[in-house]
Amino acid sequence: MPYTTEDGGRLNNFAKEPKVYTAEPPSTNEKRNYILWGAVAATLVGGVIFIAFSVSNVS
Repeated sequence: MPYTTEDGGRLNNFAKEPKVYTAEPPSTNEKRNYILWGAVAATLVGGVIFIAFSVSNVS
């Protein structure tokens, strides 16, 4: 039952809070993957911008 009862018999309909845990720092392999995906994303965005400028008719 997701409800709790207060002193006056009223129902308290607050959501249960999730269990708190501490985050672990990324490993060396994860850091390398972040750098790799960042480079791929930057290349993709740069390519899209290059294509957009090359096909535009700005004189």
